[in-house]
Amino acid sequence: MTLQQLRYVITVAEKGTISEAAHALFISQPSLTNAIKELERELQITIFHRTNKGVLLSNQGDEFLGYARQVLQQSSLLEARYRLGRKRKQKFSVSAQHYSFVVNAFVDVIKEYGRQNYAFALRETQTYEIIEDVARLRSEVGVLYLSEENEVILQRIIRRNGLKFTELFAAKPHVFIAAEHPLAVKKRLTLEELEPYPYLCFEQGNHNSFYFSEEILSSLEREQEIRVRDRATLFNLLVGLNGYTISTGIISRELNGENIIARPLAVDATIHVGVVTQRNITVSPLCTAYITALKKYI
Repeated sequence: MTLQQLRYVITVAEKGTISEAAHALFISQPSLTNAIKELERELQITIFHRTNKGVLLSNQGDEFLGYARQVLQQSSLLEARYRLGRKRKQKFSVSAQHYSFVVNAFVDVIKEYGRQNYAFALRETQTYEIIEDVARLRSEVGVLYLSEENEVILQRIIRRNGLKFTELFAAKPHVFIAAEHPLAVKKRLTLEELEPYPYLCFEQGNHNSFYFSEEILSSLEREQEIRVRDRATLFNLLVGLNGYTISTGIISRELNGENIIARPLAVDATIHVGVVTQRNITVSPLCTAYITALKKYI
């Protein structure tokens, strides 16, 4: 097994077809196919199922892909540390639920540590994808929350993927509403007061169970509910429809403007926000700096 073969497998998985992967790798299709078959024979596993439309990862292949990404990342770290005279591009990725402090901290890290030669990524995405991204090393760190509603299930998934959850802070639920909302004059809101207004939440794709919801108390029935994919759309609807969503109460006026405000929600619940990282891999200096920057905003 070679590093080159691992790169081949990752590229095929990303492209979905042998032909596209071969083109991206600048090798012939037969050479790529033979290299992967040779690896499968050596390890006595099936990494890809071949179909008329391309290739699909097998269950064994999905697990293998996670390990392959870890090996290549560690190889890159070794090269960056010990190969003199060669400038390597800094790489760092974050996957997170839709929090403004996640963006603020990301900006701080780029300003402080970003040299001219870097490739950083910030993915505001669905809860299940956050765990999957960190497990497969597409991102080094994830940011999400746990509560009494979802902790047992999410912690089980986190542990099963070889990850760990480290709490950053605990917050009481707050309601985000427009500054001109009819309830904005109140200092504290109840669920009963919010009933006449549209409830906004983030769509979770194939994992729309309330265990994966970004919003606490998501299992409650609402007469009016709107699901969205991005933070800007949600905030626009908050203003345009007098809607509301439930979050930590931490809000960035620089990112969200003066039109969105937070009000405490009168419920007995707690939001535990934290980071998800690999359990057996030491995080990079950039990741450590990012977690430090997160703590500054919370």
